Amino acid sequence: MIHLESFLGTSLVVQWTLGLPITDEQIQEMKSNLDNIDFRMAAEEEMQLRHDVMAHVHTFAHCCPKAASIIHLGATSCYVGDNTDLIILRNAFDLLLPKLARVISRLADFAKEQADLPTLGFTHFQPAQLTTVGKRCCLWIQDLCMDLQNLKRVRDELRFRGVKGTTGTQASFLQLFEGDDQKVEQLDKMVTEKAGFKRAFIITGQTYTRKVDIEVLSVLASLGASVHKICTDIRLLANLKEMEEPFEKQQIGSSAMPYKRNPMRSERCCSLARHLMALVMDPLQTASVQWFERTLDDSANRRICLAEAFLTADTVLNTLQNISEGLVVYPKVIERRVQQELPFMATENIIMAMVKAGGNRQDCHEKIRVLSQQAAAVVKQEGGDNDLIERIQADAYFSPIHSQLDHLLDPSSFTGRASQQVQRFLEEEVCPLLKPYESVMKVKAELRL
Repeated sequence: MIHLESFLGTSLVVQWTLGLPITDEQIQEMKSNLDNIDFRMAAEEEMQLRHDVMAHVHTFAHCCPKAASIIHLGATSCYVGDNTDLIILRNAFDLLLPKLARVISRLADFAKEQADLPTLGFTHFQPAQLTTVGKRCCLWIQDLCMDLQNLKRVRDELRFRGVKGTTGTQASFLQLFEGDDQKVEQLDKMVTEKAGFKRAFIITGQTYTRKVDIEVLSVLASLGASVHKICTDIRLLANLKEMEEPFEKQQIGSSAMPYKRNPMRSERCCSLARHLMALVMDPLQTASVQWFERTLDDSANRRICLAEAFLTADTVLNTLQNISEGLVVYPKVIERRVQQELPFMATENIIMAMVKAGGNRQDCHEKIRVLSQQAAAVVKQEGGDNDLIERIQADAYFSPIHSQLDHLLDPSSFTGRASQQVQRFLEEEVCPLLKPYESVMKVKAELRL
């Protein structure tokens, strides 16, 4: 558990180690009372003092009467609060990273299973060339892999505020150590190491620079964008009846329309992801108005946006893992949509086959153009199926290639290197990225919706 008293105690142990007049009895008293926190008393103190850190200092002093005189020695509120916040931010990343890794792992399994299944690709949400279900999933995975790397980078680059004093000059600590620069430096270094950080800021005001919060919420907002895109795709595919999120046996899609299977999990992810993306505006504005060494209008805002961002990301990842573990694919629907569009896509292949058989490209192109327009009219004006291939089969001009049509219309011949790309991507990029998280991969996502 991270709380102010714990950090105060750690700091004073280091000061004692470096020779300040702090007794072993005072240290032991604080150690024995670290978890003996009267939070009701602290709340009452804060109502009177209107100062959260001093409320806890007074409460801790009440538990530790012998150490009361040296608690918070040489420190300022941000020495305690900001350093504790940085520990919490680091630990919060440590909670999110395995969850994100599990989502990537579940989607990677799905991509591998569906690597070869041809499906209609869309650009502008209009029919385009074929891809595979697994290849499309790899688009999602690639974005999440970038998020995993970014979260890990920001987590690892977090620097401790350290022991800097009221305006960052370390003046109070220099006075405590009677002008001994080396001991002040040692104090800063030792407290940083005890908190588990590799380095601290050399320069601070009263706080660590609020640009740190921008970096933290920026990578979380970027994760929100990835999740929103993924879940929007799933919602669109549910409308097309090609793929669905999990839908349980007793689940109700609509109170009014019993037949509906609304993608509520994906909708919830999109809803929360929008909130996550919006939160980054708070630290951006906060950092921009930090006057000189510090102003207090950051405090209330940070207590909300930092906590909300991590809690929102946590809920989004839990939900997306649940979705990823139960994705349902409908191959027959996918095949039917492919067959509706494939004749148009195959026209270039048909033209090339005709030329190889001795035909004239321009004549063939015109024949195909006319037949394609007729087939399109059947689809758009009559609501019928695409009958282009039947028209080609009935046209004697195309008799030299009639026997080749089945081969020319094989959907797998229109997906390019999609299957190979999936295999290479999963092996070369995804698996190495997930290796550090192998021990936590079996954890299931529990939803309380």
